[in-house]
Amino acid sequence: MRVFVTGGTGFVGSMLTESLVKKGHAVTLLTRKIKKSRVVPQGVSMVEGDPGKPGSWQEKVPDHDAVINLAGASIFRRWTHAEKRLIRDSRIQTTTHLVKALENRSGMKTTLLSASAVGYYGFHGDEALNEDTPPGKDFLAGVARDWEVAASEATAFGVRVVLFRFGIVLGSGGGALGEIVPIFKKGLGSPLGSGEQWFSWIHQTDLVRIFLFLMEHEDLFGPFNCTAPEPVQNKELTKALAKVLGRPAIMPPVPGFLIRMVKGEFGNVLLKGQKVMPEKLLNAGFQFQHPSILAALQDLLNPVSQ
Repeated sequence: MRVFVTGGTGFVGSMLTESLVKKGHAVTLLTRKIKKSRVVPQGVSMVEGDPGKPGSWQEKVPDHDAVINLAGASIFRRWTHAEKRLIRDSRIQTTTHLVKALENRSGMKTTLLSASAVGYYGFHGDEALNEDTPPGKDFLAGVARDWEVAASEATAFGVRVVLFRFGIVLGSGGGALGEIVPIFKKGLGSPLGSGEQWFSWIHQTDLVRIFLFLMEHEDLFGPFNCTAPEPVQNKELTKALAKVLGRPAIMPPVPGFLIRMVKGEFGNVLLKGQKVMPEKLLNAGFQFQHPSILAALQDLLNPVSQ
């Protein structure tokens, strides 16, 4: 397949691009600036353009069999008014411009695989959530809902649209573990708030496999929860990390008020969470290689901790 990717140089995008090339797919990466010093792997080409703005880059999109949309500013920041606008606009505007480009696909069979997030559901305590659960009413839920609506506009052009509701991606090259592991290695790891909030996660390998699985299964469409089938509470994650890293988790829990003081509104994401189940993936026959948190962390961190 010929695959066009936005956000392809980020944490998830880099892993996915490598796997796509290994599978024999031809990948086109959209980048704001093509650096002459950048080494591009065989099977990868670059197109220069700002996904947040219309431009000549849109002319390249219809030439591809699949379009993967990963662009979006990180939510892991203190949410000022300006930062919230950036989080929203970087997702909605990019997706809108990408879908507009697909209008000119001239009858070609095309799939749009667009990122979203489990934040779509809002906060539900201990309730298990599946793809039929309605969206929440907080800021992130609103962003995810509108993000998915923008992507789904492509169905008007005959495009198969698949929505990837990401959990927290665990990987050895960065992401959430890149932030957490250094703290635990210093012996400062501890639960956040009550520690009872749910943590819906996904191993980097399984996330890439989900993309390949849904690309290949042309009868599947709509939203899919990209989370491991065994979500854990924050206190369970803390114990598993401490065990894998060989560091005792003896620090007292970080008080919720302190997290909110430092992180602002974003602190609620850390203190509440969601218990999300990958119901549609399991029903479609997808098999997770890393369903449990302890084995997943051992796979990702043992080489680091030795």
